Amino acid sequence: MAAALALAARGRGRTAPNPNVGCIIVQNGRVIGRGWTQPGGRPHAEAMALAEAGEAAKGATVYVTLEPCAHQSPRGPACSDLLVAARPKRVVAALVDPDPRTAGQGFARLRAAGIDVTENILEAEARRSIAGFLTRQMLARPHVTLKLAVSLDGMIARADGESRWITGAAARAHVHLERSRHEAILVGRGTWEADRPRLDVRLAGLADRSPRIVILRTSPGNVGEVGAEPRAVETIGSPQDIGSLQGVDHLFVEGGATTAAAFLKADLVDRLLLYRAPILIGQGKPALGDIGLARLTDAHGRWTIADSRMLGIDRLEVYERVRG
Repeated sequence: MAAALALAARGRGRTAPNPNVGCIIVQNGRVIGRGWTQPGGRPHAEAMALAEAGEAAKGATVYVTLEPCAHQSPRGPACSDLLVAARPKRVVAALVDPDPRTAGQGFARLRAAGIDVTENILEAEARRSIAGFLTRQMLARPHVTLKLAVSLDGMIARADGESRWITGAAARAHVHLERSRHEAILVGRGTWEADRPRLDVRLAGLADRSPRIVILRTSPGNVGEVGAEPRAVETIGSPQDIGSLQGVDHLFVEGGATTAAAFLKADLVDRLLLYRAPILIGQGKPALGDIGLARLTDAHGRWTIADSRMLGIDRLEVYERVRG
């Protein structure tokens, strides 16, 4: 299942509105089929893996990161029907699909055909893998990651605005990797007009995965285009408008302090990437403005650390919002 989750990660940020799913088919201890949801949402992971396995899928074990879909689509058959036709012995899945068009019906169809089904394997890891799809299904909005690159004393720039560079090359490369895993990237209008950031992906082999650009604009006016090769620029009037972004299940919020604070104040940040550089700035521009905290006790219990690692000389800490 861990290997299937690794395959699922290949499609993250490219499959909306479909989930990014991974699938591996094993026969006699040997992998005979692999698949992951392709850009645009089709083919599905199971269809891709079954096509590779062919007739050898009969009697095999199928590992898939989400319940095989049960609903028909003009873009392709239901994956549960494909599996029934392929006759594997067993299907091992990480999660039940919350989409009401499937929601347990895929598993029921497999069991009715005599296929053993095992559920909830590496469930927590799978939820993290398709967080965008799950958030869209449950909250009708994208899953939001907020990126902050700060000094040891919590500054994002000197008092005069100089901010290149707070972190080193390894941390900046990791930011580009994160950009590639999101359908859209958002900055505030102030950051946009002051810096005209490119907001693209500058990693070899991933340049075609630059996300759509969204500007948080709270006042009227034209925000313009990007450089000599313009990409489409969308605008929203408030953080609460992110639900209207079509085809966006993963939103990357990257600057500046006012925008970051606005998303935190609205409780719309699901994941926080904190890149901490081993420098002190002193009097400068803090990473956040007012986030609406009424009491210190309200700050506790809201975040849990999910990862921590060194990126060159900088430390990355990943936090996830604790929700009911």
